[in-house]
Amino acid sequence: MNININPKLQKQLHGLHSNLKTLIQLYEKNNLSNKILLSGPKGIGKSTLAYHFINYIFSKDEMCSYNLNDFIINEQNRSFKLIENQSHPNIFNIDLLDDKKSIDVSQVREMISYANKSSFNNKPRLVLIDNVENLNTNSLNALLKIVEEPNENLFFILIHDSRKKILDTLKSRCIVFKLNLTYDKSLDVTNKILGKNIFDYLNEDLINYYASPGELVNIINFSINNNIDLKKISLKEFLLLLINQNYYSKDKFIKLYIFNIIQNYFLNLLNKTNTKDNIYMLHNRFIKMNYNCIKYNLNYENLFIEFKTKILNE
Repeated sequence: MNININPKLQKQLHGLHSNLKTLIQLYEKNNLSNKILLSGPKGIGKSTLAYHFINYIFSKDEMCSYNLNDFIINEQNRSFKLIENQSHPNIFNIDLLDDKKSIDVSQVREMISYANKSSFNNKPRLVLIDNVENLNTNSLNALLKIVEEPNENLFFILIHDSRKKILDTLKSRCIVFKLNLTYDKSLDVTNKILGKNIFDYLNEDLINYYASPGELVNIINFSINNNIDLKKISLKEFLLLLINQNYYSKDKFIKLYIFNIIQNYFLNLLNKTNTKDNIYMLHNRFIKMNYNCIKYNLNYENLFIEFKTKILNE
């Protein structure tokens, strides 16, 4: 059974309590910018933080309002239920669609149409744009026009994966909140999401030092779905499994995660060998090949075959 980490459904906020308090304090004092950018690594909890902030705003005048003492959304709250059903009239969501490589301009135009309509209540309206780094040129230009002069009582919350670049033309128009978790804090948050110790699921070699709670839970979900015991498998064995079974082309998450654990493998090699120059050379070649795959939209098969034969010696 998968562990659900859909940000809309996370009733408990972990690890980002001080960030939520800051947003609330600014909002209550009418000092919050109507364009905020939550920037941090993928899976750190940026969207969950946004939904908790949104619930705080809309549940204030409703039954079962937000519990700020324990940072909990009441599942009986009206706004939570509306958001869960994607039917809240004061919230417009934009996200990268599963079959797309970028956020399409039609999604932004639909949002602009929503923003220009009259509101039937006096509550603020919020536009939440996740994966904002995936805006293409046309969608970005369309967004900039309305962000430049937003309608009254309209707020934009943009979610940004800090490992990827966004244009300064957008970033400069927003107040940026940089979010991060230490390695120990990431493990602590992951344990709270799991309800048990992460090392009951996988061995330490498979954890990248910069892994976020979302990434760690996703890799556990992957292992559950594919009947892989991550406690008994070595880093090399896991990489061979992912490459031999072609998981990197079947699973979107694994395509991203495999590069993190490859970095782990190179670090382990550097710690175990005296021929560091050769490892550096192979590592640089791998990075260059990966860059070319991204730049020219090449198939990753040759990249992983070479890694398997030259680095894993298989």
